[in-house]
Amino acid sequence: MKKKEYNSLYILCITLVATLGGLLFGYDTAVISGAEKGLEGFFAGASDFQYNKLLHGITSSSALIGCVIGGILSGFFAQRLGRRNSLRFASVLFFLSALGSYFPEFLFFEKGLPTSGLLITFNLYRVLGGIGVGLASAIVPMYIAEIAPSKIRGTLVSCNQFAIIFGMLVVYFVNFLILGEHKPADDWSIATGWRYMFVSEAYVAAVFGILLFFVPKTPRYLVLINQHEKALSILTKINGANKAKEILADIKATASEKSEKLFKYGISVIVIGILLSVFQQAIGINAVLYYAPRIFDSVGVEGGGMAQTVIMGIVNIVFTVIAIVTVDKFGRKPLLMIGSVGMAAGAFAVALCDNFGVKGIVPVVSVIMYAAFFMMSWGPICWVLISEIFPNTIRGRAVALAVAFQWVFNFIVSSTFQPLYKFSPMVAYGLYGIMCVLAFIFVWKWVPETKGKTLEDMNKLWSKK
Repeated sequence: MKKKEYNSLYILCITLVATLGGLLFGYDTAVISGAEKGLEGFFAGASDFQYNKLLHGITSSSALIGCVIGGILSGFFAQRLGRRNSLRFASVLFFLSALGSYFPEFLFFEKGLPTSGLLITFNLYRVLGGIGVGLASAIVPMYIAEIAPSKIRGTLVSCNQFAIIFGMLVVYFVNFLILGEHKPADDWSIATGWRYMFVSEAYVAAVFGILLFFVPKTPRYLVLINQHEKALSILTKINGANKAKEILADIKATASEKSEKLFKYGISVIVIGILLSVFQQAIGINAVLYYAPRIFDSVGVEGGGMAQTVIMGIVNIVFTVIAIVTVDKFGRKPLLMIGSVGMAAGAFAVALCDNFGVKGIVPVVSVIMYAAFFMMSWGPICWVLISEIFPNTIRGRAVALAVAFQWVFNFIVSSTFQPLYKFSPMVAYGLYGIMCVLAFIFVWKWVPETKGKTLEDMNKLWSKK
């Protein structure tokens, strides 16, 4: 029987701790879904300003501003603080945001009295949490990729997507338990309910921050800061003594120039990394999922939005698991291309159903198919590629740039869907279908296959181009 080349239990423990950052990513972005009605009722009682739909829309999505900021800053933090310490900082931001969103009146305002100043303060706390999300979204995949052996790197990084989706499901369940017999907009929910929902995140953030004191810095980062002995020690725990020396030699060979410029390996690798992020959002997954409850309601499906949440949650989990178990067997490119075709079919089907007034099971299956193909392809695989495709010496800055573009396009797609759909459902969903086709062509023509390659192989790959 062939002996394993790596310490599975040690790697699994490290990965589980890191993916708590992904779980908090999902938790923080989804917690607003249960809290927003109570929050709207609370600020609607303000006497010094009118809390209208525009302000509510900004308040509901203010964390996204922080996500963009966090994505932009992630390269700086990853380079200066290291991957692990950056995640520690993100855990602090999650914790402070949860407490501040629970009690924004702290020190400066009267509790329970909605004012314009309190609204600004609340949004600042949400932006703070968004910065944590932006940092985690970039650095968690980077951390896992730099720890993981090349043979299972895709599987381990894909676990982060599973954690994100699981975090969303957890917060839906937590919000449901907090509400209990109350309704989302009754007196108790307006006064108290939304506060409990936000503060529930503090417990997970605290556990994440504490556990990060028990995981190592990544060997690649340690080599970049000339701590070779520590790097060798960690590599030995992960890969065994002989393999560790071999990997360390490869890392040293590709990290000799610590201050390489971002475009040292040409513009292609940067553009491909950015376009991976852009296409993940431009295919319209967030807009399609956000509008899915209304589609279910419009076709008369019993249970409506609630049933949709359960169905989509199950689909997300199952198909993310498919990606996890296949990414290191089939490769990144095949999954992305299969996913692009499946999503295109689903998006075009939804467009045609809306255009011709088709009711019943067809639009339901079309939306589910679209989500399913996303979850087994662009959802997790995009993060895998972004975390591994860049050479060691530019990875922190390049990942930050790619992730910043991802959050910007997340905002663009999410904010333009409603007016686009109002203009024409056929145009909206047809556009997303076309983007899926373009995504297929992009992957087929320009994205290199990275399955089985070490992170150090990326230097050689892009040096040849």
